[in-house]
Amino acid sequence: MKFICGPMATLSHAAFRIAVEKCGGADEYFTEMINAPSLVRGGPFEKFYTENIPCPQKIVWQLTGSKAEPLARAASILAGLGGAGIDVNMGCSAPQIYKTGAGIAWMLKGLDETREMIRGVKKAVDSSKSGMRLSVKCRLGADNFTQDSFFSFTDMLVEEGVQLITLHPRTIKERERFAPRFEYAQMLVSRYGGKIPVYINGCIKDGSSLKAALDLAPDADGVMISRAAAQKPWIFDQIRGGHGRIDAEKLALDFIEDLKQHQPPEFLKTRLQRFFFYYCMNFSFSHYFQNQMINASSMEESIERVKEYFEKQPAERMIEY
Repeated sequence: MKFICGPMATLSHAAFRIAVEKCGGADEYFTEMINAPSLVRGGPFEKFYTENIPCPQKIVWQLTGSKAEPLARAASILAGLGGAGIDVNMGCSAPQIYKTGAGIAWMLKGLDETREMIRGVKKAVDSSKSGMRLSVKCRLGADNFTQDSFFSFTDMLVEEGVQLITLHPRTIKERERFAPRFEYAQMLVSRYGGKIPVYINGCIKDGSSLKAALDLAPDADGVMISRAAAQKPWIFDQIRGGHGRIDAEKLALDFIEDLKQHQPPEFLKTRLQRFFFYYCMNFSFSHYFQNQMINASSMEESIERVKEYFEKQPAERMIEY
């Protein structure tokens, strides 16, 4: 069983991976979505999306895009960077993504169009001779999906050489109020008879939610955790049964320093806000702490606000799990 840190916009960057690694680490780290056309054009921020720090061998580069040709060219570029694999995002259901033809839109297009895109990406990865894995992260499909339509889609992926599927078992419009249908992941495992690994993703945040997911998909090869890792960067060690003691103040301050080193100035505020929105949930006065961090006017002020919080709440500095 592998434990994977999932792709999250504005979160799955080098500074966040460093924090998770300090707390026991994940087996793999999916990057936030890398826009294929921007990467191919050599956009000014792409070097920050393609950092493989701190553990290059664990990186899975996740690509997004609406057209086949840029995705294949971007896959070729990323294959040259090394890592565990390249993943094509076919699961993002944010309207600003799928309405452009990216994300889950690839599940809603004609099967032949998506097949040609996957074929081109697979050819690019194989031609690189990097030995990297090609995977797809997907959902169940449209709200009116059927088992036949879903399995026709995944059959096509396997036929075209996709080597791993991560399933978030909800439809395009289903959100947290809908329970993930992890039994579909178990069906994938049974359908392909161990030919490819299957990872599960969705609402897994602790031991009890992990057990509930594995009760429905006991033969899943991996568990992907996303937002819960932003709240508790030690979750992967904890969920494996580990025990530790975290200096919560130091972890927060180190994250800010790493963020300054590994993100451009234009990204610092949004990346800091996104991380501390989740991280502050660990503490008694979470809303107060969140507001303090979200409204900090500079990185220096954010450092002072972290220090001030733990001066007022010294008993919360050390977290044991």
